[in-house]
Amino acid sequence: MTGVHATAAAMAEALADGSVTSVALTEAHLERISTVDGDVHAFLQVDTEGALAQAAESDARRERGEVRGLLDGVPIAVKDVLTTKGLPTTCGSKILEGWVPPYDATVVRRLREAGLPILGKTNMDEFAMGSSTEHSAYGPTRNPWDLDRIPGGSGGGSAAAVAAFEAPLAIGTDTGGSIRQPGAVTGTVGVKPTYGGVSRYGLVALANSLDQAGPVTRTVLDAALLHEVVAGHDPLDSTSIDHAWPSFTDAARAGAAGDMSGVRVGVITEMSGDGWQPGVLARFRESVDLLVQAGAEVVEVSCPSFVHAMAAYYLILPAEASSNLAKFDAMRYGLRVVPEGDPSAEEVMRATRDAGFGDEVKRRIILGTYALSSGYYDAYYGQAQKVRTLISRDFAAAFERVDVLVSPTAPTTAFRLGEKLDDPIAMYLNDLATIPANLSGVPGISVPNGLADEDGLPSGFQVLAPALADERLYRVGAALETLHEKAWGGPLLDRAPALTGADR
Repeated sequence: MTGVHATAAAMAEALADGSVTSVALTEAHLERISTVDGDVHAFLQVDTEGALAQAAESDARRERGEVRGLLDGVPIAVKDVLTTKGLPTTCGSKILEGWVPPYDATVVRRLREAGLPILGKTNMDEFAMGSSTEHSAYGPTRNPWDLDRIPGGSGGGSAAAVAAFEAPLAIGTDTGGSIRQPGAVTGTVGVKPTYGGVSRYGLVALANSLDQAGPVTRTVLDAALLHEVVAGHDPLDSTSIDHAWPSFTDAARAGAAGDMSGVRVGVITEMSGDGWQPGVLARFRESVDLLVQAGAEVVEVSCPSFVHAMAAYYLILPAEASSNLAKFDAMRYGLRVVPEGDPSAEEVMRATRDAGFGDEVKRRIILGTYALSSGYYDAYYGQAQKVRTLISRDFAAAFERVDVLVSPTAPTTAFRLGEKLDDPIAMYLNDLATIPANLSGVPGISVPNGLADEDGLPSGFQVLAPALADERLYRVGAALETLHEKAWGGPLLDRAPALTGADR
């Protein structure tokens, strides 16, 4: 029988040939969650009853010959920033504790329509503000490779759930690297699609011009299969792109042959040097060598404006966040704190936001409000938008020379819990390599590329492609995955230590 360690593609095949049922698969994952999540804390809510009911419906459809797609019956986890009808959506914040949305996000609706049972909602940094999932109001998630280390952020819950075999698939969101960076430090695959390629309707906004939902999986093929389920135009989202997407699955299967002949790969020269962990750079260079051996043409490409990406991002994001979070005012929904006496509406709002928001959220609201204030808008927010334009031009110039750009996904492996909580700048530097893609809207993927020598922890290999060319991510990512697994003798996660004594 197919167990929780199988890939989603293998589970789909087992469902198709009748060797397993969706109920059995879902029960196995719920049992796994019960066994290990007390230590990992990947989930904020587990919907046992709902998931089993959805699985039973999938099995009944299969018996009637009404299968909705390849992943019908394969369970999935969803980051708690996407609205789910009838299931709490907290965004990792006390200010939304207990809020149950009256509607599904478009991504969630498409998952339900495709027949994927939703296991529950995964932990995250509050309102997706963080690089470690330590800023959740409900406690941190821990990295399955080492429970004393972070799983990345803000989508550490989704990545940890997949790495701990609690879910074969998950949905994350990526505003500055929150799918790819957790993927790198947990040894999983994370994809940020082209901005607008996956609907943002029902995604509780952090920064509207940056947020993008995407797949979190254990293999590139699984990511391609999931991407095809959630992609596509949505008239409910004004940023959604009406585009005829090619088959991501076909691209992944083609890449899995390991032939990179004719592919031009650009190594970003700015993504190395001081601050980059030697073991991470060593694994990156080995991966580039594998692509060369597989026939790729590799050249160095300079993107000079990338060095200013983080500064621009941490002006644009807080500015948009301060505007988006204004709606949490204690008047319409969510937490309400009423001071003693006869408080004014302003006093209720102040008390509610003080109690409901954590330190990182408050920090970014203050910064964003300042950047947008009279007299500072042009000096800060306006200048940051100009840098954003320069970054997009760097990408355009680079993609005239190469098909894809590559870099390490994150400068270091997973750091210890609490190590950088008192140093926001050090925390922000973890997104150094991923932020440029969000500022320009291009797609990116992080693929596991081995363990760093210093600590034996996973690192990630990032591939970036031009906007609307997401299929290139899957071809190159699958090729690298195949080449690595031949060298390793199997998937990287097979080398992870046992989780809390549980049998892997």
